[in-house]
Amino acid sequence: MANKFHNPKSVALAGKYSLAAEVPAGARVVFVAGQVGLDGSGKLADGIEAQCDQVWKNIGEVLKAADMTFKDIVKINSFLTDGRFIMANRAARDKVIGEPYPSSTLLIVQGLADPAMLVEIEVIAAK
Repeated sequence: MANKFHNPKSVALAGKYSLAAEVPAGARVVFVAGQVGLDGSGKLADGIEAQCDQVWKNIGEVLKAADMTFKDIVKINSFLTDGRFIMANRAARDKVIGEPYPSSTLLIVQGLADPAMLVEIEVIAAK
């Protein structure tokens, strides 16, 4: 049985996400820790667009190590340090996430572990 996504017509959607994700019994679930814009050598990407792209690259690598892909993501939690970064975040996400869309939460936070970090994203995947 595959993951199921629920979007009742009685609840409005404000973007490309699902209102709920249902994981079947017996599925393997992977919780990916919050990823930031650091590359494999520990260098922080410059600017919000580059950091968002690096975050999704990192998530892809972690999922690959778990024998999963972006299609297995059921939940995304995004943390941005500025509301002006929403469009850059969406653009990077749209490069790798397609239908059916995972459930998603976006928070604007005062800061991350390092003030130079502008975005952090964690995901839950199931297969």
